[in-house]
Amino acid sequence: MLELLIVSTLNGVLFGMLLFLMASGLTLIFSMMGVLNFAHASFYMLGAFFGFQISRWVGFWPALVVGPVLVGAIGAVVERFGLRNVHRHGHVPELLFTFGLAFVIEEVVQMIWGKSPVDFRVPEVLDFPAFTIFATNYPAYKLFMLLISIGIFVALFAVLTKTRIGLIVQASLTHPNMVAHLGHNVPLVFMLVFGLGSALAAIAGVIAGPALVTQSNMAALLGPILFVVVVVGGLGSLSGAFVASLLIGLLQTFAVSVNVSLADVFAVFGFTPGPDSMLDDLWRVTVAQIAPILPYLLLVLVLILKPSGLMGTRET
Repeated sequence: MLELLIVSTLNGVLFGMLLFLMASGLTLIFSMMGVLNFAHASFYMLGAFFGFQISRWVGFWPALVVGPVLVGAIGAVVERFGLRNVHRHGHVPELLFTFGLAFVIEEVVQMIWGKSPVDFRVPEVLDFPAFTIFATNYPAYKLFMLLISIGIFVALFAVLTKTRIGLIVQASLTHPNMVAHLGHNVPLVFMLVFGLGSALAAIAGVIAGPALVTQSNMAALLGPILFVVVVVGGLGSLSGAFVASLLIGLLQTFAVSVNVSLADVFAVFGFTPGPDSMLDDLWRVTVAQIAPILPYLLLVLVLILKPSGLMGTRET
């Protein structure tokens, strides 16, 4: 039991921090433009595939740097020549633009790398167990992923709250006209923030690619969870995105490991539904089986009780 608790906590925090790497960029972009970027998970996928390709040429460590830089540059170009021109027509065209961009990126990835998963492997220097918890070996690469995610989280908050650049960015997100009157190039700030958000998603893709499956539908698999994180945490709230990321990461990780059903719970109190009961199948559904839908149930609950999200100020 203790082994399950420790391992599930580590895996839950790791998954939560990876979610935050992506949700932080999406939250900054929403704060900046007031639009949810449906293509954001596609930048995560591009990071994974760029990391895979570059690692085949020059190794994993250069790929960890070059991949996110390239994706960040692509994100900046998308904002400068795409979203900036669409923005003047309102939010609906922006949503349609990012929705279409997600499909374009997925098709391009399939044309170049195919639909089958690629062989993106853990670097040899990190391919060993970091430590052993009872009978479970915890991979060093997962520990590396966790440390990188925490390091980027600390650096991001330090830059946004302790530096002049961070103050200009925060002011541009909330009072762009005033910042422009002070002589700062607000459109350039918006472009750089969009590129930074895309690069953060790409970093998550590069480090998660070897541990997870790198394939052309990975954006579609993770995208819905990403929006759940942003809405549950509160639209535009970076601290809310952090709390929601950890909450959902831990929720899904622990739920997968719990093989208990309602029938098991009621059996403790001496009640066992008959095999011919109309709800027999429902009684015997385990928590692990419904784990994929638990974040969405949490989303519904939060929207009912607090529509602005856990730490948000804007109504969803």
